[in-house]
Amino acid sequence: MRSDHLTVSDPHVSYGVRPVNIQPLDPLRLSRPATGRSADSTRLLARVRAAALAGETPHVAPRPVIDASWQRVMRIGIDPDRSTASDLLPAGELEHRRRSTALGELLPSLSQGLISVVQASQQIMVVTDEEGRVLWRDGDRGVMRKADGICLEAGAAWSEDTTGTNGIGTALELRKPVQVHSAEHFVRTLHDWTCAAAPVHDPRDGRLLGVIDVSGADSTFHPATLALVESVARLAEAELRDRHLMSVERLRSVASPILCRVGGRALAVDSHGWLAAVTGMPPVDRLPLPKSFRAGRRWLPSLGMCAVEPLPGGWLVRVEEAAAGPDVAEGAVNRVVLDLSSRRRSSVTVSGAAGRWTHELSPRHAELLYVLSVHREGRSAAELAADLFGDRTRTVTVRAEISRLRRHFAQVLAHRPYRFVDEVEVEVVPPPHPADLLPHSTAPAITAARRVMDPE
Repeated sequence: MRSDHLTVSDPHVSYGVRPVNIQPLDPLRLSRPATGRSADSTRLLARVRAAALAGETPHVAPRPVIDASWQRVMRIGIDPDRSTASDLLPAGELEHRRRSTALGELLPSLSQGLISVVQASQQIMVVTDEEGRVLWRDGDRGVMRKADGICLEAGAAWSEDTTGTNGIGTALELRKPVQVHSAEHFVRTLHDWTCAAAPVHDPRDGRLLGVIDVSGADSTFHPATLALVESVARLAEAELRDRHLMSVERLRSVASPILCRVGGRALAVDSHGWLAAVTGMPPVDRLPLPKSFRAGRRWLPSLGMCAVEPLPGGWLVRVEEAAAGPDVAEGAVNRVVLDLSSRRRSSVTVSGAAGRWTHELSPRHAELLYVLSVHREGRSAAELAADLFGDRTRTVTVRAEISRLRRHFAQVLAHRPYRFVDEVEVEVVPPPHPADLLPHSTAPAITAARRVMDPE
């Protein structure tokens, strides 16, 4: 791929033009050729946006995903009439990010899946990192020149925090595919563009790697573009998964002879904690590892004190049996900090006499730990099912999720009822604005908490 400038656009907008009941509208359904509907839908979108920015109720509602994005960027204070220019990454930093991301390994596959299509349809393909910084782009040369005019170029910033509602930034916020069409963009400069973007996650740990985006003029965009971009993103994740399985197999071939000579309990894991080989204990799919993991004596919540040695592509972890006594197992953890301050990710930090470690949470586990932090007296499986799903009968799902959580936090989570143990201090770091408390959660307990925090 080329490493020039960038572009953002997306046409999959869905609005249904109906009066005052305020039904969302679908620009793409209105924007196909020959009838002049494209211009009509663009003007209608512009009126909807103008009403929303003025604090008025539009006759036609913006799509919920767009309305939520507009609300976020208005809270941030983005000027809708601002330029989309941003400070570009220095050349050295840009090259460092390109070398550091797994997305670089996937460029041939991404190009094979998209470039011929985007060039034929006068679009460009853009690949960003998890912060929305453009790493690569390629496609129609004329569109790339136009993209230069809106600072869609290598090293530019396209998060919602910097550029308002746009395909790249909104896909990063939602962590799912999205199209943004014409005046759905918050910043007026982008109203001639449409973009389809899909996030790519690392299958080894679920971490967000970045976004694949296809952008171009709204008049050249096709409704199927979003589905195409999403398919290519999923293929990229599948390729990463295959590469990971191969690396685990290589680690296993090295570790198995070593484990045959090791007495007691031991296991070999890759750098993400995935199991390659084990002896003297039941196998696990994955061993939770602290973010800053290194060789030496290390305390792990699920195993206790361990001796850690490096292996090619991973770690040899030997459990120190003498360290499993009550003096280490009890009271090793005394503080838990649940960090919900970011709209994009949540984490929990556990600390105590044996050390400190941080774990990034899935959306569901963040919801569960927040509810348990509010109800220190504990919750039954039925109560948690009502908190998360509004359905007290979904206890099987709750018990399965709690079981997964306890693999990471057995030292701090008790059951019958489910709760944080009494000896542990629990702190919740909230977001700056109540609406950003786990913003994509629809769990009844979370939506109720937002209302309590912001009664207006």
